[in-house]
Amino acid sequence: MERLSLLCLYGHPPYEALNCDGEALASRRLFPLYRLPRPRPVAGRAASRAVRPRWYSLAYLAGIIVGYWYLLKLIDKPGSPMGRRHADDLAFYAAVGIFLGGRLGYVLFYNLGEYLRHPIEILKLWDGGMSFHGGVIGTSLGILYFARKEKLSWLRIHDYVACCVPFGLFFGRLANFINQELWGAQTSVPWAIRFQEITPLGLVLGPPRHPSQLYEAVLEGVVLFAILWWMFWKTQARYEPGKLVGAFLFFYGLFRFGIEFIREPDQQLAAFAQATHLHMGQWLSLPMILGGLWLMWTAKKRRVRVEPTVGSASVA
Repeated sequence: MERLSLLCLYGHPPYEALNCDGEALASRRLFPLYRLPRPRPVAGRAASRAVRPRWYSLAYLAGIIVGYWYLLKLIDKPGSPMGRRHADDLAFYAAVGIFLGGRLGYVLFYNLGEYLRHPIEILKLWDGGMSFHGGVIGTSLGILYFARKEKLSWLRIHDYVACCVPFGLFFGRLANFINQELWGAQTSVPWAIRFQEITPLGLVLGPPRHPSQLYEAVLEGVVLFAILWWMFWKTQARYEPGKLVGAFLFFYGLFRFGIEFIREPDQQLAAFAQATHLHMGQWLSLPMILGGLWLMWTAKKRRVRVEPTVGSASVA
């Protein structure tokens, strides 16, 4: 039977370095506890190590599929900047941008020195290492190429795609939580969680931490989706080019900037965070916040008569 590990809602100092052999003792001494199967790095048991999918890969796949489904709902409305026939090509270019931009962004922003010493590691996507900010840049470049190729409005396509991104963010943060990675800072709040951590002594049960992955899943996934849903369906924002993507950039940047205060920096960037007093994620979010504000502020000036690609009515 697979060994069970513990995620404790209340920390207890004597057990902060608890290893797997001490779990039986902890289960009798700590209360309350949640006994959960140790999160596996991959989904499925029977598949061989070389082919079985990883949780983070499944999160990307789910985000793309659900986002594509929602995009079809959006472009069904009159005044869409593209037709149904464009959606498949757009999904392809966006997916390529997500993976290439996300990977290269992580290499450049988070661990450049290590990858310069071992460049072949850049190709090992299965070992993890993706940057959301890099994914945004890659997706944007993919959209620009697609819009130029099809002679469509690149800014309005950004508006529509931005409404679909929170799905991927939500699934991605859940995958981070399942994989016990990108956790928060140590804390004594009642809902703190103890994650399995790798130390020089081996795999141990770490100190109580903020489940920052779940905070981000709620803010960047649920709340951000709700904001963009309301703006798209209940206001005229989709007829003001740049307003929706501006809102996405602004609110994501704001949420990410705030959460980083209670999130542990990447180990290789701990000295950078200490020297600059901000995490790398916060520095990368500042341009998003400022750019998003500018796009929203100037959106009304860009409003023009929108001739629909699908539907039957023009929108002034």
